[in-house]
Amino acid sequence: MPVNKKTLKLAASKSAPKIDWAAVDAAAMASTPDLESPELTAAQAAQLRPLGEVLPGYSAGKHRITIMLDDAIVHAYKARAGGRGYQTLINETLRRGLQADALKEALREVIREEFHAA
Repeated sequence: MPVNKKTLKLAASKSAPKIDWAAVDAAAMASTPDLESPELTAAQAAQLRPLGEVLPGYSAGKHRITIMLDDAIVHAYKARAGGRGYQTLINETLRRGLQADALKEALREVIREEFHAA
């Protein structure tokens, strides 16, 4: 089966599994890894490559960038965002701006067509 967004998502469950965190915290850490997931050797770790390089068709849907914004902008978005995360709010604002631009361009095209038809 090809790996893509749909195949990587877990099926929704009706109820969240109950985890006994006290038991997890109390359990002793194993001094050696289990046989199904042994530790990587230095040579194996050196061979690791980014997921996008191994699966060029796979996209997580987001791209990490570095951007410089005015302090006032960052503070305003942090204040507006509350618990959601200000970066999500900035992304939504940029998306709405692109949609508005596309709508304006479509409207201009219709007006041009109607103007030339008249």
